[in-house]
Amino acid sequence: MTAIPSSMRAIVLTGHGGMEKLEYHDDWPTPTPGPNEVLVKVHACGMNNTDVNTRSGWYSKAVTEATTGDGYDSVHEEDPTWGAAPLTFPRIQGADMVGTVVAIGEGADECLIGKRVMNDGWVRNWDDPTSKLGVGYFGSERDGGFAEYTTVNQQQILPVECDLSDAELATFSCSYTTAENLLNRVGCGPDDTVLITGASGGVGGALIQLAKRRGAKTVALASEAKHEQVAQLEPTAILPRAPENLAAALEEATGSPEVTIVADIVGGEYFAELIEVLARGGRYGTSGAIAGPIVDLDLRTLYLNDLTFHGCTVTALNVFPDLVGYIERGEIRPMLSATYPLKDFHAGQQAFIDKKHTGNIVVTME
Repeated sequence: MTAIPSSMRAIVLTGHGGMEKLEYHDDWPTPTPGPNEVLVKVHACGMNNTDVNTRSGWYSKAVTEATTGDGYDSVHEEDPTWGAAPLTFPRIQGADMVGTVVAIGEGADECLIGKRVMNDGWVRNWDDPTSKLGVGYFGSERDGGFAEYTTVNQQQILPVECDLSDAELATFSCSYTTAENLLNRVGCGPDDTVLITGASGGVGGALIQLAKRRGAKTVALASEAKHEQVAQLEPTAILPRAPENLAAALEEATGSPEVTIVADIVGGEYFAELIEVLARGGRYGTSGAIAGPIVDLDLRTLYLNDLTFHGCTVTALNVFPDLVGYIERGEIRPMLSATYPLKDFHAGQQAFIDKKHTGNIVVTME
């Protein structure tokens, strides 16, 4: 067995604010697995919006602006995280962890040692795993994967058998479980046309692939500079990020001015335009609001058109194992934009915030 060092490299979040709150350490204590936990030597960990939003305090109701990646002037102490609760510092972030199990705690399965595993981000009460009460997130309510080693409950990981690299595998967990959960909630099927905002990002790209897997038509909204890369996922149609006349653009691209599902991770000022193109009986699902959380809604559109709205955060228990199955069978593919070594974490997160990339950015430990 490989010797486990007493200290490790890690990116440590010391409080809410700007990038200066993220500190690089090369002597951080290596964690020890508790009961039913395993120790994972991390190989790669993907970046996602939750990392940035938690660090900056964007989840606080005191913040009404778009996600910027900067610290905000006013953040309520009681609700700065996704779960509307205080965060304990110092904290190691990073949910999309991929690595090898190198040790186990009391009660954990010895067969996991040596296995390459993916991590489900949701930290559940395993005595009542279907409950959404008391659920936490890896890298938020407990330390995550932006470090050489991390501990995790054995029920939160799955071995993965595939030829993808560690970095490629680290693009999946947060983005694709978020997308799959949303599509499950809105009941996406082969008769649907899905309008996808932020289609060049990790969740957006996942929504294209996973909706197509269900036989649905997909219409991607993305900045025109990214259309060539988004086209690699072969959506039914690609439109500019915010067409002036969305209904007309849809009709020209698909033959219909309406869609049955809006899968939205952007929010902001364009929200009302999205709702107006939902067909009668249509469904709206959201798992983000990077362009701003405060939107205009005409309630007449909602009730007169019999629309259904879905907020999509905590996933059902089947979502993560289903995703691993899709990966192992080659039914979906990674969209890896760039990798950054742990020591260059700040540059990687700034690139993630700048949103000039298409797909996912991943931090590697080697």
